[in-house]
Amino acid sequence: MSDFLKILSHSRRLKTATEELSVEQLNEVKDKLQKIIDDRAAAEEEARKANAEKIAKIEKYREMLAADGIALDDLSEGAVAKPKAKRAPRPAKYEIWNDAGERITWTGQGRMPNVFKVRVDAGESLDNFLIK
Repeated sequence: MSDFLKILSHSRRLKTATEELSVEQLNEVKDKLQKIIDDRAAAEEEARKANAEKIAKIEKYREMLAADGIALDDLSEGAVAKPKAKRAPRPAKYEIWNDAGERITWTGQGRMPNVFKVRVDAGESLDNFLIK
């Protein structure tokens, strides 16, 4: 909580903080604070009315659906996206043996492995590494 809120919410701290203000200045502060309170109350009341209207409309639509024999679940059946099936991994298209004797394969998609990149940059053709 900020220092300002600590002072406002504690009566002794508020009294100490406002000791230097005149009665006229305190009344000005009170009027400004009252305006803020009134504005906030009006905004909350407006939000409550809007929410009540929304709830009334939702209830009206539920009654209309029930009268037609439609369940809420029926509405969402077509809208739910079915998860896509994961595709099968692609077969390796290129292979190379590194210095440690390990077989490195690559599908030809995505980032080229460093072992292939070094050899291709040295002038070899990628076709040399095709799996036959």
